[in-house]
Amino acid sequence: MRRLIASLVGVGVLAYGGTVAFLTHFDHTTAPGLPASSPTLKDPVALAAFNTLGEARCDYCHALGRDLPFYFKLPLAKQLMEKDLHEGLRHFRIEPVLEAFKQGTPPSEEQLSRIEEVITQNRMPPTMYLLMHWHAHLSDAERQSVLHWVEETRRKYYADTGATAKMAGEPVRPVPASVPVDAAKVVLGRQLFFDKSLSGDGTLNCASCHDLNHGGVDHLTTATGIGGQKGPINVPTVYDAYFKIAQFWNGRAADLAEQAAGPVMNPVEMGSHDWAGVAAKLQANPEYTNLFQTAFGPNASIDQNTITAAIGEFEKTLLTPDSPFDDYLKGNASAISDQAKRGYEKFKSIGCSGCHSGIALGGGAYEAMGLEADYFKDRGGKVTDADEGRYTVTHNEADRFRFVVPTLRNIDQTAPYFHDGSVKTLDEAVRKMARYQTPDANISDQDVADIVAFLKTLTGKYQGRSLADMAQ
Repeated sequence: MRRLIASLVGVGVLAYGGTVAFLTHFDHTTAPGLPASSPTLKDPVALAAFNTLGEARCDYCHALGRDLPFYFKLPLAKQLMEKDLHEGLRHFRIEPVLEAFKQGTPPSEEQLSRIEEVITQNRMPPTMYLLMHWHAHLSDAERQSVLHWVEETRRKYYADTGATAKMAGEPVRPVPASVPVDAAKVVLGRQLFFDKSLSGDGTLNCASCHDLNHGGVDHLTTATGIGGQKGPINVPTVYDAYFKIAQFWNGRAADLAEQAAGPVMNPVEMGSHDWAGVAAKLQANPEYTNLFQTAFGPNASIDQNTITAAIGEFEKTLLTPDSPFDDYLKGNASAISDQAKRGYEKFKSIGCSGCHSGIALGGGAYEAMGLEADYFKDRGGKVTDADEGRYTVTHNEADRFRFVVPTLRNIDQTAPYFHDGSVKTLDEAVRKMARYQTPDANISDQDVADIVAFLKTLTGKYQGRSLADMAQ
């Protein structure tokens, strides 16, 4: 009996070892490669990171169309692996990063931060995967090679807004004092932003929802439009919106000008019926003739394109530089408190900076609401079209409940929070974000207080005045 058991164990060990050896060979021969022309081959820092990500085979679960190992087809394993693949694709898509390596170009700041997050937390590759893919276990040196690449990529491509050399590798960078704009269009756009003739009944303007004296929002759960109608979704701040990849929660507008067109014609928002009617009202004001001609030339038309282009140009100037945290990034170590510094470190360590990175601490990607737990089930109530997020634009199932990541600049001035406006305080928002978006479901009261202290240092200045002072 002992010999039989020993024989069976021996056979099992041999089978297991043989399977691991086969998978090691399979993983290496099917791993993503670089063309001979790729600049990454001549960049030792980028190449080391590429090789590490390839060794881990992150693409198995974070990319489509991969040649998967044989056990993905076995009955029990297939179910487990399909779940891992579904979650992997939901959390992160690595195809743009692999393409960036091929082209020798930088991934986005959000992509860098997401990679930094999982490497720092040692969450990837997952334990079950490592049981069959021994080679994919990353050494400390390999993990450091990825983190070094992330930092160096930031320094090389994303260090142009004033951070010191010491802070240039951080996931957050300062808001610039300005961006290039057409001054004449800004003057026109500013006047249009506050002009109530853009609304159907002459009672509302852009500032009705985007109050520049109150954080660029209306502080309501959802917007109130023409005739007191209630909109379906919370108003995002217009401050620093220029740095977002797309406008509106679901990203249906590619830029600020396209966003400006939406509310004017929306029957629940500003309620105008057609752009010809809006243009006629503006043409009746002699002042606008000169403003449009100065901005767009002597033969300028007053129409949707010129109206929204001017408003978008003005909104590009709604930047809020010189927050205490920006001063800290620029070298003033005493600009924020020790508690805020602890909060920033906790903000990074639990994964918040994976999505909230870059100039605006957000706006750089579409992310699913409820990555780690079912937000909508716990919230209760009917799931509406507004909850569907990006799905309402693409009708791609992978985009259901996915939204443009909100910016955190001036966040203490923009309550209530989330797309549904369901969260009234910053403390509660931090707790819920930890619960639904990070693996740290239950952070301590002290951690919450520290993170809130950090978030409050993100309030900047508009035209030299702190947004906090403007709201007084």
